[in-house]
Amino acid sequence: MRFLVLLLIIVPAMEMWLLILSGKTLGALPTFLLVILTGVIGAYLAKKQGIAVLTQAREQLSYGELPGEAILDGICILFGGAVLLAPGFITDALGFFLLFPPTRKLVKPALAKWLQRFFQNGRFMTIKRW
Repeated sequence: MRFLVLLLIIVPAMEMWLLILSGKTLGALPTFLLVILTGVIGAYLAKKQGIAVLTQAREQLSYGELPGEAILDGICILFGGAVLLAPGFITDALGFFLLFPPTRKLVKPALAKWLQRFFQNGRFMTIKRW
């Protein structure tokens, strides 16, 4: 929890610093347009990658396979697309990192390990239907 609080304080402060620095270096309008452009490109990539992962998951399910890789890809794409909507260069870099399949492969093993521990430690509760 402490890590999350620090993250919620430090990352926005760094983002503001970089945006101010960029505004001084490039100018206000180019910085603004750059932030808008990365958001638009990120939304396009998230949609394109999301559709590809959904197709992959459907295909795996039709063959009777569990879509484990597709689920991990989907989590990365969802998080990457979400952080790309936040204005700033650090979040944009993280978002693009999670959207591109070659770099996403670097994150998926750690994500799978974390999810496995999350479910094994009993932090996840299922809702029982009556």
